[in-house]
Amino acid sequence: MIELFLPDAAATDQLGQALAATRPTPAMIHLQGDLGAGKSTLARALLRALGVQGAIRSPTYTLVERYPLPAGEAWHLDLYRIGDAGELDFLGLDEATADLWLVEWPERGSGALPPVDLQVALDMQGQGRRARLQAGSPAGQAWLAHLAQSGHLQGLPAA
Repeated sequence: MIELFLPDAAATDQLGQALAATRPTPAMIHLQGDLGAGKSTLARALLRALGVQGAIRSPTYTLVERYPLPAGEAWHLDLYRIGDAGELDFLGLDEATADLWLVEWPERGSGALPPVDLQVALDMQGQGRRARLQAGSPAGQAWLAHLAQSGHLQGLPAA
């Protein structure tokens, strides 16, 4: 597990860039935290770092936004508004071949989502945020090890 303190938006952007630079393909990320904790901000930073141009919308009302990547596609899901995982059937997740999944409120899709590689929990802490990154698979463990050794987190204080 990696725990970081993100004092401002620039630190959140740096974490998104670090995740983008070190991610495996395919990758499933669960973004957890209360409303306003920074889940969409982190997802946006990660997608920008992967080269997504134009508007990056929060999928709060659409449930899913798809973004082309140089090699593949990213899916950004926000499951806050669903009542249970059965409501995801109409999204066609079974046929999904996304290279990157960013899932906000993943607990609401329990059982209907692919296995998680990396869980990112965000909590408000003073004027900033605390980020806890935890592996959920062998690919996630390798990702965290690569992230820790890469130098991309340099300057971000431990929580």
